[in-house]
Amino acid sequence: MRPIPVGTKGSFNLLVQPEHLANRFKDAMLPPVFATPVMIMVMENAALNAIKAYLDPGESAVGTAVNVRHVAATPVGRQVTGEAEVTKVDGRQIEFTVRASEGGKEIGAGSHSRVVIDVAKFSRRLGS
Repeated sequence: MRPIPVGTKGSFNLLVQPEHLANRFKDAMLPPVFATPVMIMVMENAALNAIKAYLDPGESAVGTAVNVRHVAATPVGRQVTGEAEVTKVDGRQIEFTVRASEGGKEIGAGSHSRVVIDVAKFSRRLGS
């Protein structure tokens, strides 16, 4: 892993589809709105995209902590954009501020942590 500068940014876009809605995989009684776990995935992907260019071959980064608020509902067919910015690097541990927006409106925000891993070593520990 090459040094990752604080302030490094990444993004990830997702067009909200029926399979991304809370009423499809959580509670059928809910209205057809974007599910919080999928919003978190968008934020995590933005964070990974922020640091990918600094990873060595065979490295990736796994999420270790998420603390976010989901503050606005998003219907199917809308584009959600996740953004992440590196706020701290401590060895292989990286911290980010994250946000998600739709149409210029913030729908979620918070913090996220990832740790850089050697994928082969990680897989061996899992017995894969």
